[in-house]
Amino acid sequence: MMNLPLTRDLVLIGGGHTHALVLRMWGMNPLPGVRVTVVNPGPTAPYSGMLPGFVAGHYSRDELDIDLVRLARFAGARLIVGAADGIDRIAKTVSVPGRPPIAYDVLSIDVGITSDMPQLPGFTDHAVPAKPLGKFASCWESYLNTAQNPQVAIIGGGVAGAELAMAMAHALRDRSPKVTLLDRGTVLSALGDTAQGKMRGALKTQGVKLVENAEVVEVIEDGVLLADGQRIPSDFTIGAAGAKAHDWIAGTDLDLHDGYVTVGSDLRSNDPDIFAVGDCAHLAFDPRPKAGVYAVRQAPVLFQNLRAALSGGKLTTYKPQKDYLKLISLGAKSALAEKFGTAMQGPLLWQLKDHIDRKFMRQFDDLPAMAALKLPRTTALGMAEALGDKPMCGGCGAKVGRAALQSVLADQFGDDAAEIQAGQVISTDHLRALTNDPVAMTCIAATHALGDIWAMGAKPQAATVSLVLPRMSPALQERTLSEIMATATEVLNKTGAKVAGGHSSLGDELTIGFTITGLTDAPITLAGAKVGDAIILTKPIGSGTIMAAEMAGKAKGADVIGCLELMMQGQARASEILYDAHAMTDVTGFGLAGHLRGICDMSGTGAVLKRDEIPMMPGARSLCDAGTRSSLFADNVVGAGQIQGPSFDLLYDPQTAGGLLATVSSDSAEQMLADLKAAGYPAAIIGEITAGETIKIV
Repeated sequence: MMNLPLTRDLVLIGGGHTHALVLRMWGMNPLPGVRVTVVNPGPTAPYSGMLPGFVAGHYSRDELDIDLVRLARFAGARLIVGAADGIDRIAKTVSVPGRPPIAYDVLSIDVGITSDMPQLPGFTDHAVPAKPLGKFASCWESYLNTAQNPQVAIIGGGVAGAELAMAMAHALRDRSPKVTLLDRGTVLSALGDTAQGKMRGALKTQGVKLVENAEVVEVIEDGVLLADGQRIPSDFTIGAAGAKAHDWIAGTDLDLHDGYVTVGSDLRSNDPDIFAVGDCAHLAFDPRPKAGVYAVRQAPVLFQNLRAALSGGKLTTYKPQKDYLKLISLGAKSALAEKFGTAMQGPLLWQLKDHIDRKFMRQFDDLPAMAALKLPRTTALGMAEALGDKPMCGGCGAKVGRAALQSVLADQFGDDAAEIQAGQVISTDHLRALTNDPVAMTCIAATHALGDIWAMGAKPQAATVSLVLPRMSPALQERTLSEIMATATEVLNKTGAKVAGGHSSLGDELTIGFTITGLTDAPITLAGAKVGDAIILTKPIGSGTIMAAEMAGKAKGADVIGCLELMMQGQARASEILYDAHAMTDVTGFGLAGHLRGICDMSGTGAVLKRDEIPMMPGARSLCDAGTRSSLFADNVVGAGQIQGPSFDLLYDPQTAGGLLATVSSDSAEQMLADLKAAGYPAAIIGEITAGETIKIV
């Protein structure tokens, strides 16, 4: 299939229900030429329908969350983990703290609402807003695991507050909890008389105390103060009242209604290039309450209208339903159903709600497998073997193996960087993109290339940049180059290096490389390891496995983002701490075993690795045990030579921007390790240099 150039940028702010469904639809039917970007504060988006069940203990956190990393991969989108805080409609950019502006041609906003109450004294310091859901879910999980004599107060007696109160009372039922639901008026006033009566009965059954006509004046560390002088004891206070739009939306100068983006029946704001959906939107043409059911039903219309806006097509109309079936959790596995003023409750309704919620979430768990590459009927011999049984990994997983390089380069194969003159070293490295985000990829590629300089004990001096951009329009070329060069300049300048130029071209995929020089009085090489030295590793291993799993849709989003963050961690301070190392390298494409083999071969030594001391990235061990391997794994097994002892496949996992691997005097190892940990490195002493040539693991 022809690799068509990118010509338009679609940016989705927020991973709400509508956007999640749009991403799934996009993966099934993408619009050629569009680069999709999703901006969300975290790698997951909690599903509001299952939140009360999660709080009550009926669902796990994994069951609650939509994995946006996996969904973005399926949709071919780049995920930017960060909270958008502004839109420049003139420049057509979105601002996210800590990175260059993100350009858009068409933009959609689905950020929900917040129940934060910063104007209430003490709320910011001593309370947790029920929305956004992600932060609340994490805080509740922590409280549930530690509470001894639980006293909970919920400010806001609407349906959401009542659901949470009953869910918390149920989850804490074995600890004699005191759960109080406060409202400045009458609780559950939005429900009909029948439904309200049943809900009040359910609250009483769960032991929830109601305090109505309560004017909260302050939240303190151990309670809530009311205007009449009462103090409601609480060691976990939740704000579920006064839901409002996010403050930053007011700065967009879009037409707003009470802070919410006003949209027409096509879900478009007064700016024709900006759409808004879900709770953050106000349906001016047919106002509706804030409810997830409307967001879900907006998804097909938004999908069609985004495609139309990006391709010059005709927009369609969204028609919200007049009413909908409200299914409200009652703490235990029972629910209340209300529609058109009629209400009933019971376990069967919980089963119905559970069925509906799980069916919704299965859409994001059971993503269709992408069709395998279809080969021509007749190909050259060796085609199947060359392609392998999985897509080629990005990053160091796409490198040439150690055995092949050693065979070809012979006596030129060795240290990480070359000393071109006394006190000056040089190295070059480039990476095939393993993430669609040019900013994250630039940071990783720069950190990776700098690793060779740091491994020599040198300080970076100057760098040139080598770029291959995917085929794209001149406008997108400029946008992408701006993001890459701003990031490269920032990362390199922090190390003391200057960007001295570079080269760019267009190709099939994003590739970023750097040639870097460094200065040092005495380069640390592979050849200096001494028998008895302790072996220190400054970062955990597992990035090749995690990123291979991410490509296959098997890795957890949180593990993927954690892996990317570790790749972006610079090693400048670690290099300084390890200044007295006898031998040092950085663990990259050849894996831990291959790079340790390089030290041992050049130093004429062996080594013993302590398997239980080797740090691993979260998720890497379980993925490896389940059979996930990088496409470079087999080559690395050959390149590392024989390793004695129990099998441990992560030894051969190719790392991208991995940690420094240093051999140091056993007398100074513990102090160096302490200094590394104090500097923020997840370092460990993983073994010892031994006599002979054998590497073994114990």
